Amino acid sequence: MNLRTILFHRLPGIIPLLFLTSVLSFGLVQLSPSDPAEVALRLNDITPTPEVIAETRVRLGLDQPLPIRYFRWLDAVLHGDLGTSYVNGKSVAAELRQALPPTVMLAATAAVIMLTGGLLTALPGVLRPGSRTDRLTRIFLFLASAMPSFWLGLLLLQFLAVTLDLFPIGGMDGPVSLVLPALTLALPHMPAYARLLRAAMLRTARENFVHHDRARGLSPRTVMKHIFRNSLQSCLTALGMSLPRLMAGAFVVENIFAWPGLGRLCVTAIFNRDFPVIQAYVLLMAGMFIVCNLCVDLCAALLDPRQREGAAQ
Repeated sequence: MNLRTILFHRLPGIIPLLFLTSVLSFGLVQLSPSDPAEVALRLNDITPTPEVIAETRVRLGLDQPLPIRYFRWLDAVLHGDLGTSYVNGKSVAAELRQALPPTVMLAATAAVIMLTGGLLTALPGVLRPGSRTDRLTRIFLFLASAMPSFWLGLLLLQFLAVTLDLFPIGGMDGPVSLVLPALTLALPHMPAYARLLRAAMLRTARENFVHHDRARGLSPRTVMKHIFRNSLQSCLTALGMSLPRLMAGAFVVENIFAWPGLGRLCVTAIFNRDFPVIQAYVLLMAGMFIVCNLCVDLCAALLDPRQREGAAQ
């Protein structure tokens, strides 16, 4: 079975999931005790009298029953209209398009740091299991996994930006300003990937084909390349979900370093009760997880013919 056929088999299950995601992203905001019409008026410094609130509810379509409001919102979303911000009156889609590239750049850089650091910290445990270097590496991974992002970010700011003056404190001003936010975002996630890769490579190193490679006299580098390539299959899910997880978890880092991304936009919208922006953010993040999960399944089927045979059955 080719990848196109597998995709056609998966799509019928993805469409209801996307529909459920839209219901949840719309319904959760409706549970807020605040009246969206009153919030919109207060954010624009307008006195919320009963007459003005009633007029605003009609203008925003809040006087309609909830199912009608949902399907009107869903129809607008399908046509690319995510609504209008209560704070500045701008299109939510335009706000997301402006904030998405910095978040993608931050998450992609953090993913590269996470994968490179995870591989480098996993190799000592594969080459010399139980050695002193392996034990020190595992202690470092334990400490890194125990540090919250906000605390690590403050430490890096104090030491590298304030004390040593090596990096800017915040904002997006060239590649140098990307270093501290990316490190803060990547380090807490790196230990899980490093431990997963280490366990997979140790398990693969005991396979018969590895003993056969060594018996053939292949160089240690070639044998390690075979072990690494065959270990990626078990790590593929973690690899594929790294980017959306980093993007969804970047809101703390973006607020610490004043990074103009989606996370900072969402936190600002939460404080301002800007419901259209919150709805669009939740929908976008959930959709990214669903799409990335599908891409992981397709990549797994591409790398492992046994999965394609299983999908065909």
